Amino acid sequence: MDRRYLIVIGACMTQFTVIGLLFAYALFFKAFEDEFGWSRTLLSAGTSAAFLVMGVLAILGGRLNDRYGPKIVLGSAGVICGAGFALISQISQPWHLFILFGLFVGIGMSTHDVVTLSTIARWFEKRRGIMTGVVKTGTAIGQVAMPLIAAFLIASQGWRGAVVIMGLSAIVLLVLAAGLMKLPPEPKATTTAPQAGLSFQEARHTRAFWSLCLMQFLFFPTLMTVPLHIVVHGTDLGMTAENAAVLLSIVGASSIAGRLTVGTFTDRIGGRWSYVMCFVPLLISLFGLIVADQHWALYGIMAIYGFGHGGLFTVVSPTVAEFFGLRAHGAIFGPILFFGTIGGSIGPIIAGWIFDASGSYLWAFTGLAVMVGAAIVLALSLPQSQTMAAPAE
Repeated sequence: MDRRYLIVIGACMTQFTVIGLLFAYALFFKAFEDEFGWSRTLLSAGTSAAFLVMGVLAILGGRLNDRYGPKIVLGSAGVICGAGFALISQISQPWHLFILFGLFVGIGMSTHDVVTLSTIARWFEKRRGIMTGVVKTGTAIGQVAMPLIAAFLIASQGWRGAVVIMGLSAIVLLVLAAGLMKLPPEPKATTTAPQAGLSFQEARHTRAFWSLCLMQFLFFPTLMTVPLHIVVHGTDLGMTAENAAVLLSIVGASSIAGRLTVGTFTDRIGGRWSYVMCFVPLLISLFGLIVADQHWALYGIMAIYGFGHGGLFTVVSPTVAEFFGLRAHGAIFGPILFFGTIGGSIGPIIAGWIFDASGSYLWAFTGLAVMVGAAIVLALSLPQSQTMAAPAE
């Protein structure tokens, strides 16, 4: 087998496991509410803490990957992530949740994108869009499978047993995945420069860099808030817990189409229009959530949402390479992700607070729609990319 495809398998496994755990967390909301009486604002804050940790450490993770490669970085983060999830079984106070989910799982999340996708961008310079989409199908499969697995384990083992089984399994999968990862060999010194492109210092003085940062801040709250709250939103509208869990699985299944489609088009039409291709279905789905209260409608809305959701997790890394090259891809990609995680950490808390205060997600979904609309305007105003010719593979 071509060595590059072992890299793809390792990256897919990492994406499947880390994001699968994140999506599965929403299945534990009702158990925490029933046992501890914790509010949705508090439960959302646990996820927000994880995203804040992810954003801060993604900057470091990108630099460590540029210097040391993905194997050690992903392996270490994977052990911490899985152990943190398993130890949730011992929580009894809110601060336990912040440490174990917010910090430990946040460490795992901090490397799953910036390290895997930066590595893929280096191995597949000519087809990085579609191969990024293939890798992110691992995320989508995790979004489909993990909530269903969590629902089964909660029913059969109780919520404490469920987190232990899932956390220990995650350690095994993430360590195995890390073992498959490595950076491509450096070109010989007698050839041209190892990697063409801008340094981080050069990139941060461009309008494109700050536009991408702001766009990430604007759309990421939707990507974090909707999956986290859609299950309890469905049960609020009268769905059973099992049927509400299917909403997350629909997001994951639909996002596979989004990831592969947008990945393919990114290679052909570039990042600007690929972003728009993702934002439009995201905006339509948010309008749908504002007005819909029928169960069948929620399934359709989540299918539309999933396409945009999946595509947005595919488009960022290739667009960074498109505008800035590969010289400092991880170092540039990390700060852009950081801006997204600032928004992503705030969004779920505000949505939970709005629900606790009003008993409805109406204004939360409305606010997210306004932010996505602003992101569309910003995407259309992106400057011409500084695309650099990629060598044939």
